[in-house]
Amino acid sequence: KEQLKNNILVVDDDPVLVKMLESRLQANGYNTVVSTEASEGLQIAIDDNPSLIILDVMMPIINGYNFCRLLKSQQNKKQIPIIFLTSRDQKDDFEIGKEMGADAYLTKPVNIDELLATIKKFIV
Repeated sequence: KEQLKNNILVVDDDPVLVKMLESRLQANGYNTVVSTEASEGLQIAIDDNPSLIILDVMMPIINGYNFCRLLKSQQNKKQIPIIFLTSRDQKDDFEIGKEMGADAYLTKPVNIDELLATIKKFIV
């Protein structure tokens, strides 16, 4: 499937945050696909090959760490950058995120300018 340059998948179980991110990303010229459920988000990532994924860590059933590990274990999905966006801000959390294959780790409450700058590092 053709990879759209600006296709961003947002996976977070907070529907208010998801809506806000979707509108801010679209306002900045990105196509966004959103999911409030990790298993659905993982399926979208596998089927649609997004340019980048913004992912929450603390979600029911499949947490962000496992989502990241599962996706990065697939040879043809390794290259998709994953930005963790989470309220977990301990040093250990950052290290686990890196271990699982996250490309960046940002904390909530989300700083939109920081998020956009981070996205720009991965989508040129």
